[in-house]
Amino acid sequence: MATKLLSLTCIRKERFSGRYPVLWKNLNRPRGGGGGDGSPSETAVLKIDDEEAIASAVFRVIGMTCSACAGSIEKEIKRLPGIHEAVIDALNNRAQIQFYPSSVNVETIRETIEDAGFEASLIENEANERSRQVCRIRINGMTCTSCSSTIESVLQSLHGVQRAHVALAIEEAEVHYDPTLLSCDKLLEEIDNAGFEAVLISTGEDVSKIDLKIDGEFTDESMMMIEKSLEALPGVQSVEISHGSDKISVLYKPDVTGPRNFIRVIESTVFGHSGHIKATVFSEGGVGRESQKQEEIKQYYKSFLWSLVFTVPVFLTAMVFMYIPGIKHLLMFKVINMLTVGEITRWLLATPVQFIIGWRFYVGSYKALRRGSANMDVLIALGTNAAYFYSLYTTSAMLISFIILGKYLEIMAKGKTSQAIAKLMNLAPDTAILLAVDEEGNVTGEEEIDGRLIQKNDVIKIVPGAKVASDGYVIWGQSHVNESMITGEARPVAKRKGDTVIGGTLNENGVLHVKVTRVGSESALAQIVRLVESAQLAKAPVQKLADRISKFFVPLVIFLSFSTWLAWFLAGKLHWYPEAWIPSSMDSFELALQFGISVMVIACPCVLGLATPTAVMVGTGVGASQGVLIKGGQALERAHKVSCIVFDKTGTLTMGKPVVVKTKLLKNMVLREFYELVAATEVNSEHPLAKAIVEYAKKFRDEEENPAWPEARDFVSITGNGVRATVNGREIMVGNKNLMSSHKITITADAEELLAEAEEMAQTGILVSIDNELTGVLAVSDPVKPSAREAISILKSMNIKSIMVTGDNWGTANSIAREVGIDSVIAEAKPEQKAEKVKELQAAGHVVAMVGDGVNDSPALVAADVGMAIGAGTDIAIEAADIVLMKSNLEDVITAIDLSRKTFSRIRLNYVWALGYNLMGIPIAAGVLFPSTRFRLPPWIAGAAMAASSVSVVCCSLLLKNYKRPKKLDSLAIREMLRNGPRFGSVLVLGCVLFEDDALVYAEAIFILCEIISYLTIVIKYTRPIIESHSH
Repeated sequence: MATKLLSLTCIRKERFSGRYPVLWKNLNRPRGGGGGDGSPSETAVLKIDDEEAIASAVFRVIGMTCSACAGSIEKEIKRLPGIHEAVIDALNNRAQIQFYPSSVNVETIRETIEDAGFEASLIENEANERSRQVCRIRINGMTCTSCSSTIESVLQSLHGVQRAHVALAIEEAEVHYDPTLLSCDKLLEEIDNAGFEAVLISTGEDVSKIDLKIDGEFTDESMMMIEKSLEALPGVQSVEISHGSDKISVLYKPDVTGPRNFIRVIESTVFGHSGHIKATVFSEGGVGRESQKQEEIKQYYKSFLWSLVFTVPVFLTAMVFMYIPGIKHLLMFKVINMLTVGEITRWLLATPVQFIIGWRFYVGSYKALRRGSANMDVLIALGTNAAYFYSLYTTSAMLISFIILGKYLEIMAKGKTSQAIAKLMNLAPDTAILLAVDEEGNVTGEEEIDGRLIQKNDVIKIVPGAKVASDGYVIWGQSHVNESMITGEARPVAKRKGDTVIGGTLNENGVLHVKVTRVGSESALAQIVRLVESAQLAKAPVQKLADRISKFFVPLVIFLSFSTWLAWFLAGKLHWYPEAWIPSSMDSFELALQFGISVMVIACPCVLGLATPTAVMVGTGVGASQGVLIKGGQALERAHKVSCIVFDKTGTLTMGKPVVVKTKLLKNMVLREFYELVAATEVNSEHPLAKAIVEYAKKFRDEEENPAWPEARDFVSITGNGVRATVNGREIMVGNKNLMSSHKITITADAEELLAEAEEMAQTGILVSIDNELTGVLAVSDPVKPSAREAISILKSMNIKSIMVTGDNWGTANSIAREVGIDSVIAEAKPEQKAEKVKELQAAGHVVAMVGDGVNDSPALVAADVGMAIGAGTDIAIEAADIVLMKSNLEDVITAIDLSRKTFSRIRLNYVWALGYNLMGIPIAAGVLFPSTRFRLPPWIAGAAMAASSVSVVCCSLLLKNYKRPKKLDSLAIREMLRNGPRFGSVLVLGCVLFEDDALVYAEAIFILCEIISYLTIVIKYTRPIIESHSH
């Protein structure tokens, strides 16, 4: 997995054809015995109509979040007459359309894109659109969806910004922009001008960036020397020194240099020979997201305590002391005219609460009104000011106190929704043991270093019980590594020489020497963190409802509040209700005012804005902990609607490691010579079947680990059929029946019988001809994954249709399908045909998920509503997918769909509560129940209800953290354990029955116990003769 998680982002088909032509050639790799490049048919060629030239237009499209958006645009455009080709790039926000000008024009295409729900504009100069950079910004001061929508509008209005996402729940923005037109500083300035505090988290340049701290005696001149010394190093791209501070930022190429080199240069610079200067990795301290969140929690907690200091006495003087005879007389003593001691006391106590503790609401209101919008701060400021200036001091003080308490609880709850990222970031160890190795590979020394100082190609030592410090591969030793924190795989994975390890995983019982291949932001752990962060920034389509409501919610509430006050005021003045309705402590105006204030403060725009993102944050975090990486709310929303799943065969339903199981020669020749010629031909192909044949051929040359095969000349790969080459002057062809028939090679009855026999046993039959004569038949088998049949069965019980699409022959495909329980099969399909099948299913009304692992699955992964890539698959498949299954287990397909269903049921529940709360709370606060029941909501209770509503929605989303995958999957995992291991199956089954709720945990414990007993049995078996011989 460390080599597979390089760029987990949505990509489109033209990334293969336009930017990666070599990879695009590989999309048409044949299934029937070989593959490669060299065939003209493998290159994507645009056929121009002789009668009419095809025009091309490139559009900038704003609003796309992933491949599903791109798919919907592509679908709408291709419905237009005269469209030759439409290629949509979700990553770069571009659409490249080839069309016939006589049938359709540019304006019609642009309008079609906008009708699909996106903004589109024609790119006049495509060359200027190729530069793009991404920066992440932390934004402080957002209170509701209106704030996040305002910031998005401000950013997207800037010339050069291609896309901007603002996430209220995590208070961050991700901006895609053209660095040639504007800078990060300009983005920060615009956010500040909008009334919010902006802090830059990272830019696209930060892929390999490190901050160093300088301790000791240094001057401006010495810092300049350090800067020049660092800039002179190979691989250093830029050096930035903050004037007046001890911080140095270095941007570098990790393949060339690393942080230890920088520290060595700094400490050995001319003026540092006396040892007064020391360089260390700069600690973020209070800059990190988690520490800033804790600081915000402390501020609200402190504000709440101070508000209590003043509000509790206000409450006591108004509600309690007035009923104590002696104190009542003192409080009712008139000082000036009608002004009493009690009122003066309450005014003195409420004023600090209103204008000092509640100052944040005035600032927020001013900033919102200055930019022409209204948010929750406006409602709070209006409501509390109305109460304060009408001398309702108890109302204003208690209202502010309850609102601050609600914000404190809300921020604490929101912090817990992003714990998944914090846990992932904490997996990396603080220190590592660096080994010094000589030219012959012998260890000459070791030292403990900061984990952030590891460089590419370092050799590190991993002791038992320690975490793996960085991605790499084992060069010495063997052990078991617990990868559950990364992949979700419960059982430890055996590691020996040549095996890859992932940074952050736990070494269990042996010592390993690991050569580092990826460090810092290139590591698998960093890529996963980045994916989860991006997923939490991406908006789910269902969130558009909250965005639309937020635009008019606050103005509507202000109007309703004023209308409520006016209605009750007029009703009191015109005596439309009896005077007995008015409480003894107030008059009709005050009663009307309290109704109006209650309406204003009970309305909660925040609860609508938090309904979707908090659930998506928790859902994606839970998915990451289960080994299911979900790329945002769009993927989650579409996954819960999936009604049909298309499976690739090789590597998805099967193990993906084919082996040669049978060889039958039809001519007299030595088997070693036969495989010498076949392997020399197939070694040029990257197809899995070709690799299996080459691997099998090595058995005939045991004396060599990596044998050198004879040179193959005139190598040609025939798409979907096989390969052809000349080896040692003999013409060799390896492939299927179509290849032989096209070259007029007779297929004998014996060969036909062998092929039929192989197909019946779910094996792939491969024909070999030498000098245009059929010479042999190979049978290659790719075993079905143990859990495949059960997984397909569970999907059927979930009313999800399963289809297998493969490039293999019909006989093998049907055999595999029967074995796993799939009824619908498409065989001998090329990559583009897989994508076409997906589109056919979509046209039939299905929401389609595609599960694949290879480069040739990428077009189908992109075309599907939800693309799921097997984690052990290729980088391109992982990039094209919406969901990555890190454990490569088919049961995780079920987990992904089940988790998405649970998440969206939670989102629906959040919206029901959010909308229901406002639709019911506002009329009750307005006094609808008062005429019949005399029940009314005082403003301070309305404020408490508003605060509680936000907290309740966040807590509702947090319940997703208790998600457990379906019990059917636990029983499937237990059966796999029984199949693979312990001899004590009866004990395992009995324990699972007794401990039904924790059956999987019990099963894993018994499995490990049985393995230990098995190892002890082996040890006793082999040591017993030695002990007995010594005793004699």
